[in-house]
Amino acid sequence: MRRRASVAASSVLLLLLAGCGAKDPTAGAPPRPPASTTTAAEPTDSGRPGGDAGDPGADASNLAEAAENLAREGEQPTSNIAPRDGEVLGGDVSWPQCPKGMGIPEKQGLGLPMPLPEAEYVVLGLTNGPGFTPNPCLADQVKWVKDHDVLVAVYAVSSYPDAATLKEYGADGPHDASTKLGRLKNVGYQQARYNIGTMGKVGLLSPIVWIDVEPVPVFEWSDDLQANAAVIEGVARGYVDAGFRIGVYSTPSLYERVVGNFDLGGVPEWRAAGQTSRAEALNRCGDDWSIQGGQAVMGQWVAQKRDQNITCPGIARDLGKWFHRFT
Repeated sequence: MRRRASVAASSVLLLLLAGCGAKDPTAGAPPRPPASTTTAAEPTDSGRPGGDAGDPGADASNLAEAAENLAREGEQPTSNIAPRDGEVLGGDVSWPQCPKGMGIPEKQGLGLPMPLPEAEYVVLGLTNGPGFTPNPCLADQVKWVKDHDVLVAVYAVSSYPDAATLKEYGADGPHDASTKLGRLKNVGYQQARYNIGTMGKVGLLSPIVWIDVEPVPVFEWSDDLQANAAVIEGVARGYVDAGFRIGVYSTPSLYERVVGNFDLGGVPEWRAAGQTSRAEALNRCGDDWSIQGGQAVMGQWVAQKRDQNITCPGIARDLGKWFHRFT
């Protein structure tokens, strides 16, 4: 049986997942991305940041197509990543590592440090909290990846649409827009398309997109688990249709809290442990921490003001299956 954390423990974990980590950006941090030349985004009437980063409109469609082509090319293991023994240390970052004041009002950068110098990979977050909001300093973080020659993959937070977003995207997609569940699937599909466009805009490559399934403070999921699952189903199809492999990031209890027993088909899993230890993150690779029956790829824990990650046993033999290396 899968181990289930208590509701209280789940509440604590909400503060620790998806790049939120520790909140004290004090001195003594390792290399940081260069200061962005982009100012904090101004919200539009829809509540989303200004600009067209990742927008699934005409311009971004070309970017999305380029990203899709690269994704399809990346289905094969990357040849310039040598097989390894043992476990490999990495990290993940997103909008909390952006300069303070950057981002949407609800999720502004915290100036948190980038991964430790010994980290060999980083998973970059594509969103600034909810769906349809791009990580405002993603270009700088991609530059950091290249400057430090670390491996890279991506993740994106998914979220439940408000009424305006449902109206805007509900009829735009491959699902039956005559039903509410079909419209929600289309919104999820367009969230994925949006994120693919965001990747294309900054030239970011990844053989996999990790779908972050957890409560999103301020932008909360609905109380209808079936409706929430419809959004995630649409998100998953959006990436797969574009040629990406997908995985899920969560914990068993948080995943169930959002989508109940919805099964993504046993896709690979990136499992969070919260503010614990490397040993506990490795423990999450075990079968009793399965989220929806998929292969355990990484365990994550929070320490030294960072989200740190460790590959699960056997994963290092084919890192190119999970990460890209810029050459």
